[in-house]
Amino acid sequence: TALGFALFANQKVISRAFSFRHRAVDRSRGYLTRQFSSTAVEADEDTVTNDQIDPDALKNIKDPFLVTMRDRGFMFQCTNIKELDEYMTNQATSAYLGFDATADSLHVGSLTQIMILRHLQKSGHRPLVLIGGGTSKVGDPTGKDESRKLMTDDTIQKNTDGISKVFEKFITFGEGPTDAMMVNNDDWLSSLKYLEFLRDYGTQFTINRMMSFESVKQRMAREAPFSFLEFNYMILQAYDFLELNRRFGVKLQLGGSDQWGNMISGTELTRKCDQTQVFALTAPLITTSDGKKMGKSEGGAVWLNAEKLSEYDYWQFWRNTADDDVVRFLKLFTELPLEEIDELAKLKGADINKAKIILADEATTMLHGKECLVPIKETIKSMFTGGGQSTESLPRIFVSAEDLSGDGVKFLDLFTELKLGNSKKEIRRLIQGGGAKVNDEKIDDENGVLTADDFAGSNEVTLRAGKKRAGVVEMK
Repeated sequence: TALGFALFANQKVISRAFSFRHRAVDRSRGYLTRQFSSTAVEADEDTVTNDQIDPDALKNIKDPFLVTMRDRGFMFQCTNIKELDEYMTNQATSAYLGFDATADSLHVGSLTQIMILRHLQKSGHRPLVLIGGGTSKVGDPTGKDESRKLMTDDTIQKNTDGISKVFEKFITFGEGPTDAMMVNNDDWLSSLKYLEFLRDYGTQFTINRMMSFESVKQRMAREAPFSFLEFNYMILQAYDFLELNRRFGVKLQLGGSDQWGNMISGTELTRKCDQTQVFALTAPLITTSDGKKMGKSEGGAVWLNAEKLSEYDYWQFWRNTADDDVVRFLKLFTELPLEEIDELAKLKGADINKAKIILADEATTMLHGKECLVPIKETIKSMFTGGGQSTESLPRIFVSAEDLSGDGVKFLDLFTELKLGNSKKEIRRLIQGGGAKVNDEKIDDENGVLTADDFAGSNEVTLRAGKKRAGVVEMK
C-alpha cells in the first residue's frame, strides 16, 4: 500500500492511470449500483439530480427530515434512501456535517449546510458539527484550480474560533438526545501514526477507485499539480466518518454534492472495516440564476459573522436577490411554510419586491436576531426616502483627528476598508462614473481625501457607493 501511494506521487503514473480512468468509472458505477440500490452515481455535478434516486422511494419517504429535504430543494444525491428513510423513521439519528477552518468566518455559501443541520434537529434528530482542525492542515482540493496555502496551527485555531460561534444561532447545543454536538477532527487525525494508518486503512482504498470520482478527475484536468498531500484528503474525510460512527454512533454524513466522492469513500470504509451500514446525502451546490456561485456580492464575500459584514449589508444581499431566485431562496434559507411561499410565488412585476423584503427579513432575523431589523429599516428610510437620520446598522470604521490633519485620508482607502468595492480599481471606476459620495456630495477626484472639514461639526460622515451601499466614517 505504501508503495502504491508513493508511485501515485509520480506524475507519469498519474497520467497513465488517468488515461484508463473510463474503465475505473465503469467499474465504480456498476459497484455503486449493486451496493447502494438507490444511489445517485458519480457523474458531472450539473447532470446528477435527485431524479436518479429511485423515484418511488423519493415519493414515498416518511421521515420528516427527508421530506423537508425533498420538498424544499435540499436533496441531490443519497445512498440507499429506502433504508435510510426506514432507519430515520424509527429512531433519532445522529448525522454530521464538516466545516474546514479555511477562514475566520463562514460565508453565505455555507448557509445551505447550516440550514440542513437546523432542519435535522427540528425533525427530532441529532446534528453533529465537525470542525476540520485536522483536515485544514491538508486542504480540501475539491473545486480548486491550485493547492490551498498551508496554514499555521495558530491560524487554524483562530479560524476555528471564528467559525464555531455561528452555529449556536441556528441549532441548540446540550446534553439531550437531539442536542447538537461540536467536535474537531484534529482530536484523532493529529495523533495518527503514519505506518499504522497505512497498514490498517490503506488497503481499503485503491487508486483506480479514487480516480473514478469526478472531484478528482476535475482537479487532475487542471494545470496546477495535484499534490500527494491533497490526494490524501479523501482518505482523511472517509476516516472521519468511520471515527464518528465508532465514537458517537453517527449514521449519516451530510454535505454538498462536490463532496460526493469523499462521502461515498466514508460509507465504503465503514462498511469494510466494521461491517456497519452508514449513509450519505448531498445537497446541490447553490448558484444564482445567472450561474454565479452563492456567497459573493458586489462588495465581496457575504460573511456570516457580524464583525466581517454588517447586519445592514447582509439584509441588502438578500433584498437584492434576482427575481428568478426569490422562491427558491425562500424555500432554502427561511422557514416560511411552503404554502405561504407558494402564495408569494404568484407575485408579478414590482410586487416581487415584497417577497424579496420578506426573504431579507427572515434570513437576517435567523442569523442576527429580529431586533436588528429596526435600525436596518430606519437606515433604509434615511437613505432612500429622505426620512430619519439613522446610520446605526451601516458598516463603520474610525479615524482620529490626527489622521484627518495634514493631507487627510484617501477616499480610495476608506471605501476599500468599508468594503464598498472589491478593489481600488473598481472604486476608481465608481468615482469616475459619479457613483461615489461623501454624505450627499459627489466625489469627483479619484485621488481625493477626507478631511476634518467634511465632518461639518458632526463626528461622522457617510460614504455612499451607488444607491444601495454605504458605510460610516466616525471621527474619534
